[in-house]
Amino acid sequence: MHDVSVLTLARGRAGHLRNLILGLSRQTVRPRELVIAAMQPAPFEDLPNPGFPVRQVLVPGESLPLSAARNRIARQAVGRDLVFLDVDCIPAPTLLADYADALDGFGGVLMGEVMYLPAGAADPGWSYAGFEAVCERHSDRRGPPAYGIEACDDYRCFWSLNFAMRAATFAASGGFDERYVGYGGEDTDFAKSFTTQGILLAWLNGARAYHQHHPHHMPPVHHLESVVRNAEIFESKWGYRTMGHWLHAFGLLGLIDHAPGRPIRILRDPEARERDVTAQARHQPYANTASVIRKLEAQPGTV
Repeated sequence: MHDVSVLTLARGRAGHLRNLILGLSRQTVRPRELVIAAMQPAPFEDLPNPGFPVRQVLVPGESLPLSAARNRIARQAVGRDLVFLDVDCIPAPTLLADYADALDGFGGVLMGEVMYLPAGAADPGWSYAGFEAVCERHSDRRGPPAYGIEACDDYRCFWSLNFAMRAATFAASGGFDERYVGYGGEDTDFAKSFTTQGILLAWLNGARAYHQHHPHHMPPVHHLESVVRNAEIFESKWGYRTMGHWLHAFGLLGLIDHAPGRPIRILRDPEARERDVTAQARHQPYANTASVIRKLEAQPGTV
């Protein structure tokens, strides 16, 4: 018998959260519970009733306490298996079944598929057939294996949008490092830590989630300070920096000095022109750091 707790983090994004819950209500395998880390002063109201328990855990913190929030709800979950979904994800009908079946014989960390939706695709009345007609795979992330489970030997491929593991494996890993506050780096640190301990990381064919469109920037200039701070925490812990593609883009934009061998220095706050060049357009299913870097390197000084 499957025994799955679904975990998500949310601050605002009530519409996205409702869609996530609706997606869970349409699963071929019923979750034991949904546990929401509400990173805000009050719990969410008027959520759909999916027919299984929905619990909210308040996790305070003016800056996004992503690591602390994941740890808190993982430790309070009651299922054997933990499925982590970001609040802007809508699970495909077999997502929980795919994860639960795979975790019956695999004790590591599994990464499911993610497809990106353009604006409007998840408006009220959405359907999975409608998603399939318009969704896209991220051009900078590899696709799933042709079938089954495929080991991933690069911890940097892990990201926390859509993954699963046994509760016992999460406990053995030690969880997320709560020194990381705000956006950036905490998931890479988590993967570095658990793979160093010998916990396997793998791709899974299936466990598809659809990422709902929302305004975003890549590189995340709107999170400049926390990315810089968290990159330095990672370096102090592991001896080198992470999020190098974002730091490189920030450097090309003239926002930071990140020369090796000395602390990263923020030169100025991002202005309208940096926000414009990094913004996700409404017609784009996702924002893309690599395309911004290519543009900046091809035409330096144009931003």
